[in-house]
Amino acid sequence: MFQEFKTFISRGNVMDMAVGIIVGAAFTAIVSSLVADLVNPIISLFLGGWISRACSSSSTGAI
Repeated sequence: MFQEFKTFISRGNVMDMAVGIIVGAAFTAIVSSLVADLVNPIISLFLGGWISRACSSSSTGAI
């Protein structure tokens, strides 16, 4: 079993998976930041601040 694991690691699959996880985490952070800082303010301009009020009340736990 250890030999199979050693062969799996030496093929580079683990490195590919690690790079994919890191890139995915970075992409998630970028998208979250863009939505919070760019998309939500633009939408709230059209909706009169409804989104910002709804998000602030849900983040405090009050509905």
